[in-house]
Amino acid sequence: MKHVLYGRCVRCGKTYEAVPDLTTCECGGILEITYDYDYIKTRLTKETLAGRSDRTMWRYRELLPVEETTELPPLRVGGSPLYEEPRLAKHLGLKKLWVKDDGQNPTASLKDRASAMAVAKAREAGARVIACSSTGNAASSLAGNAAAAGLSTYIFVPSRAPKGKVAQLMTFGATVISVQGNYEETFALSKAAIDRWGWYNRNAAINPYLSEGKKTVSLEIMEQLRWEVPDYIAISVGDGCTIAGLWKGLKDFYAIGLIDWLPRLISVQAEGCCPLNRAIAEDRPWYPMEENTLADSIAVGVPRNADKALMAIRESNGLVVNVSDEEIMAAQKLLGMTCGVFGEPAGVAGTAGVRKLCEQGVLGGQDTVVSVVTGNGLKDVANAIRACGEPISIPSDMELLIKAFQEKGIAAD
Repeated sequence: MKHVLYGRCVRCGKTYEAVPDLTTCECGGILEITYDYDYIKTRLTKETLAGRSDRTMWRYRELLPVEETTELPPLRVGGSPLYEEPRLAKHLGLKKLWVKDDGQNPTASLKDRASAMAVAKAREAGARVIACSSTGNAASSLAGNAAAAGLSTYIFVPSRAPKGKVAQLMTFGATVISVQGNYEETFALSKAAIDRWGWYNRNAAINPYLSEGKKTVSLEIMEQLRWEVPDYIAISVGDGCTIAGLWKGLKDFYAIGLIDWLPRLISVQAEGCCPLNRAIAEDRPWYPMEENTLADSIAVGVPRNADKALMAIRESNGLVVNVSDEEIMAAQKLLGMTCGVFGEPAGVAGTAGVRKLCEQGVLGGQDTVVSVVTGNGLKDVANAIRACGEPISIPSDMELLIKAFQEKGIAAD
């Protein structure tokens, strides 16, 4: 890969050749892919992007660690819409607000970006089997992208994973192992199995290429905003790979001159599971937490991508905010009613965090914000109903309908 220099450890600085099955540093640190930006500048410009018809994540191929000859995965990943939302911005008291709906990816989550990259690199490595552990979305995205490419998958999920996500896994033909334990125990078993059978490793904290796939969400945001950088980008945070990838994409565009400055990040975690935000707020090393939140996709008490995530928040002079399950459910309903965007609990946590910061007066009328919705609400319909309530249920009788409207205070005219 002419445009890739090496993988560099974010902890000790040691560099490694960017081979397809690259994992972690010998010191245990996570690697970051480093590019030849001078070379890329001559090939990736605003003009070249404007002339491309491809609207998938692969339109940014010069900033992605794949060989020129690599056969790309078949599913259409990326190109999700960015909606400007003036009504919600006014409601929150912001100058401008955009919502990036990444739940419109093939398996309905941002994780498709990482899994598409995993499939591409597995092909380069000559692998036929890919495996990972996941709270749900990474699992279903891997299963779907791998199935489309003709690869087999072994997926490890904690037993609390929502049925909608497990249903996706089974439909895509994955071998699913439901682990009777938390995410940390699930991760440990997946690592042991991968080491034993030599499967290609899709675990985000092990495989440095995955955040390179995730970073394409920020590349799209900047291009969709016509290179006008917002003040803040808000995103939900669990393992830390997504916020790290988002920041990497922004730095890449800055390095090659496509944007003039960098926004601040807003890291949003659940109050019941916020080890990374707590570390920032207390200015101390992170330490494990229980996983007490309905937002399963960010219920990660032992984040494996902590180094990169904390670095991203600090480098961007970012904000951290924790939200309760009740605030998450309120944001889920607010997004649906004002924007027509249906996000799962973890997917809307970013918006819940923006709302909370507005209520606290941290964000206000001069601020421009992008909130990333990372997953579709159909992933977890049980909590959607919990957030919005049950429908009116009556026999086919007009008098009963009028009575029900009166009881609920509904003015039908």
